[in-house]
Amino acid sequence: MRTPTYVVKLQPEEKKHLEAMLRKGRHSARELRRAQVLLFADAGKSNKEIQAATGMSEPGLIQIKKRYCTEGLQLKDKPRPGQPKKLDSRGEQYLIALACSPAPEGREVWTMQMLADKLVELQVVESLSDESVRLRLKKMTLSPGSKSSGASRR
Repeated sequence: MRTPTYVVKLQPEEKKHLEAMLRKGRHSARELRRAQVLLFADAGKSNKEIQAATGMSEPGLIQIKKRYCTEGLQLKDKPRPGQPKKLDSRGEQYLIALACSPAPEGREVWTMQMLADKLVELQVVESLSDESVRLRLKKMTLSPGSKSSGASRR
C-alpha cells in the first residue's frame, strides 16, 4: 500500500470552522463538498472511502488535498481569467449615445450590427459582434427595438 502524497492535518480552529459550515449549510455546494473531503481526510479516511462518501472522483480529491497542503484552507473557487471585456465604460457610453441617437439616413432604427460596425468605425473598439452589443444593451436595460433606445434586432 502506497502512502498518500498529500496528508491533511487540520488545525483545531479549521476543523471547527468546517464542521460549522456543514451544520449551517449556507455555502455553495462546492465549498461544502470540499469541507467534507478535508474533514474525511483529516479523520484518516482513504481516497476510496472519501470517494464513496462524497461521490467525487479521485483526481478531484487529490486536487483538494493538494490545494490545502500548499495554500492552506481555501474553499472558494479562484477567479477564472476569461476573455477581457471588449467594451469598457467609455465604450458603453458611446454605445448608449449611438443607440439613443437618430438612426442613419434611410433607416428607421439602429440594428445591433449597425451599432457594432459604427463603434468599430469610430475606433472605439477594434472589433465587436452584434451579440456583444445586444448583451450590453440588455444589461443596461435598453430594450432593443423600443422607441426609447432606437435599436432594433433587425
